[in-house]
Amino acid sequence: MSYDRNTVSAPPPGLRLLPWETDTGKPCFLSTNGTPGTLARIADDIEADQLRDGADVVQGAQAVLDDRKAGEYALRGALRAATQALGDVLRIADSRGARLPVPDDEHDADDQDDGAAQYPAEACG
Repeated sequence: MSYDRNTVSAPPPGLRLLPWETDTGKPCFLSTNGTPGTLARIADDIEADQLRDGADVVQGAQAVLDDRKAGEYALRGALRAATQALGDVLRIADSRGARLPVPDDEHDADDQDDGAAQYPAEACG
């Protein structure tokens, strides 16, 4: 499975993008009506597994990059795994981002864009 965020449209309001596809490669969505059920918990568990796997892939890819004797096969394998893990992380980010609440007041949303006003300088150091 590979995730291409340019081909997956944002889920309609109230739907969750799931961390898997149909057998034909189409995205799967879930309507929870605000109540998480069994399928939502399974999706949460799969996302958690994908994030853990992604962390392992980063460590493995770094080891391959640090090995000056790593050949083309090792580099291609590390890149393939990293590409898959990054696709999973992008899908999770898009799914979770689409479920964030939308600010009620457009003015409030504009105020939050100013990161300097939102965080004190000493917290950013």
